[in-house]
Amino acid sequence: MDPVLLSRIQFAITAGFHFIFPPISIGLAWLLVVVEGRAWRSGDEAYVRMGKLFGKLLAFTFAIGVATGILLEFQFGTNWARYSKFVGDIFGAPLAAEGVFAFFLESTFLGLYLFGRSRVPKMVHWLSILMVAVGATISAFWIIVANSWQQTPAGYAVRHGRAELESFWAAVFNPSTLPRYFHTIFATLVVGAFVMAGVAAYRLLRNREDEIGKRALKLSVPWGLVAAILVAFPFGHWHAQQVAETQPEKFAAIEGLYTSQAGAPLVLFAFVHVDPPELRVKVEVPGLLSWMAFGDPRAPIRGIDEFPDDEVPPLWLTFVSFHNMVVLGLLFIAVMAWGAVKLWRQRLFAGQRFLKLLVWIVPLPVIACQFGWVAAEVGRQPWIVYQLLRTSDAHSQTVSAGEVLFSIVLFGVIYLLLGALWVHLMVKEAGHDLEPAVGKEVMA
Repeated sequence: MDPVLLSRIQFAITAGFHFIFPPISIGLAWLLVVVEGRAWRSGDEAYVRMGKLFGKLLAFTFAIGVATGILLEFQFGTNWARYSKFVGDIFGAPLAAEGVFAFFLESTFLGLYLFGRSRVPKMVHWLSILMVAVGATISAFWIIVANSWQQTPAGYAVRHGRAELESFWAAVFNPSTLPRYFHTIFATLVVGAFVMAGVAAYRLLRNREDEIGKRALKLSVPWGLVAAILVAFPFGHWHAQQVAETQPEKFAAIEGLYTSQAGAPLVLFAFVHVDPPELRVKVEVPGLLSWMAFGDPRAPIRGIDEFPDDEVPPLWLTFVSFHNMVVLGLLFIAVMAWGAVKLWRQRLFAGQRFLKLLVWIVPLPVIACQFGWVAAEVGRQPWIVYQLLRTSDAHSQTVSAGEVLFSIVLFGVIYLLLGALWVHLMVKEAGHDLEPAVGKEVMA
């Protein structure tokens, strides 16, 4: 057994499970800013009840997210000691900033928001959820700063076998920070919109007169449509251009460009064959990739064949992850556009197909975030810090394969139980205080 591979699998499991919860927390927090603002201004009891419902869903999600996030930081010291030694001077700064400037802000005001209703002035209560949303968004910024530095390191010098910080601002605003941050934040808004829409549809399928469901759906559909469009353009497009410029190996892998060429095509669909690298059953648009990456349909783009074999990322996983993320992103735009048309025609609550679709589609935005994370992280391989430190050289030498395997099994069991508990609480709360429709057919 290879301890490096097992440690990578362990980190993928823990990071992947944790990454379910922050997008939901951030997305719901910003939606609750709108809900609680309307409750404060109008005094409408329906908005108050709506705030209580989605506030509890936020609390469940935040609690699991905190518990799983702490475990990630311990792994840097246990499984990746040589990595921690190499980047500690740089990586520690954004993590400390996240704790000091964001996490405490977020957690403190979440307590005030959850327990301060009817105990503090309405304006203060609204400000508390605003601070939760701001804190969560700032927290995401610092985490993305740390990860982006691994992708495109800047503001450092290597001395005595360690990367030492020379310019804090250059490290923070390295070439990939802002494109990745805005792309990620708007993805969380999509996640929040689909969670709210799914809960609303779940309630409306049981009672078409449920006021919480109606108002939640009318809010989440236009919100989700705008956010889904912005994720793709301009922010997804901006991020792809940045990857093409700063990480050409990753760009070639995610786009399936295995030979260098001018006027490179955009591959819409293909089956990946790894050895030798080639795409089969391709559906592509000539010249579109060059135009999207560099604004010129004849621009040359470097393919996988230009890079050493030991610097080429895994081809199948990066291509499939990236393209699945893109397909899901287009699906989200289509679904919310359908909802927007129904809203415009005043038929948003009519029929069952759209409402059932919203219920079943809830996991997909989270899965899309996971695909994006896999494409970004696997596409960086074999580097744990791009062009500076290989993943194979970053592992803790004193941790055995057996110890890592045991921890994978243990974490897997714990995460399975935590995930089941979270899903149970979310589903149970989604139908809280929901009475069946009286004198009408109840549609399941």
